[in-house]
Amino acid sequence: MSFRSFFLTIAALILASLSGLQPSAANDEIPAWLQKHVGLNNGQIAPIVLERARAHYRRKVRQGSVRNPCYFAMDATRPSTSNGRPGKRFYIICEKKKSFRAISSGYGNGRKLRRANFANGRQCARHFSNAEGSKLTTGGAYTTAEFRTSFKGYYRSGGKKTPFLRTFLPFDGEGDTSNARERDIGGHTAVFLRWQCRFKNPKSRHADKNGYTPFGKLVNYTGGRSNGCTTWSPSETKRILSMVKNNPTSLYIYPESDDINAVAKAVKAGKPLSSAGLYWNSTCLRSIGTPKFWPKRTLQPIINEWRNSLVKRPWKPLPICKGA
Repeated sequence: MSFRSFFLTIAALILASLSGLQPSAANDEIPAWLQKHVGLNNGQIAPIVLERARAHYRRKVRQGSVRNPCYFAMDATRPSTSNGRPGKRFYIICEKKKSFRAISSGYGNGRKLRRANFANGRQCARHFSNAEGSKLTTGGAYTTAEFRTSFKGYYRSGGKKTPFLRTFLPFDGEGDTSNARERDIGGHTAVFLRWQCRFKNPKSRHADKNGYTPFGKLVNYTGGRSNGCTTWSPSETKRILSMVKNNPTSLYIYPESDDINAVAKAVKAGKPLSSAGLYWNSTCLRSIGTPKFWPKRTLQPIINEWRNSLVKRPWKPLPICKGA
């Protein structure tokens, strides 16, 4: 080892000890095993997404709010499908175990209102917002919270009526995402129950005051759009929930509002994103043209006006199931 290298090594150790860090933590380079998962292909994570997700996770660990050895990231600029299969844009990273897993995830579908059309297509997301009721994804920093499990109704499985219970994993956010609780943003399985009728079921603890419970058909929308939440396949949902039960972790979703605005500006100016140090999935960028972030201050009044204009219709109970 040269004198210069020896001096630099000693200096790094001294700085690490003064800052309260272990020498290994002072070196923030991506390890080789993880580096091979970094890239722009399906199943890989874009460099900027990993960089920010790691920084967010480490900050939460330093604060003492996260002790989980794994953390999450999502790239909402990627397409819903790749070669006919759900696209991989949600990442589960466990550096101590040297484990990296890329899976599918939904993004916010938005709305099409008279004063503003901020609806997203099935393949790529163009619109993003943190407005309550927008049904859109908001990029930024989150941490996972406590579970909420709710009864959605009954469906037929194996010739029997089976209760469908769906667990919701709320997210707590910061900055643009600080109203995640208000927006009821979190993660859950990409399955919902489309109600069809109700049947007499007085022994069920889920029955209403008249002894009826709803019945319907399960709909799986893995990898598609959602109401703004992060959604996973049923099997991956079980895996994720088992990882964070009583052990919260961090989640970073790309892109943030500044990223969206910067990319939109570059696209309008006809500048290559790479030359400006910006990132967006190229397939989706060609599809959507120019991305747009709708700030809460702009979009919330429009949503509120639309809500106030809705005609209140009298409530009607579900029809009674035939043969029930």
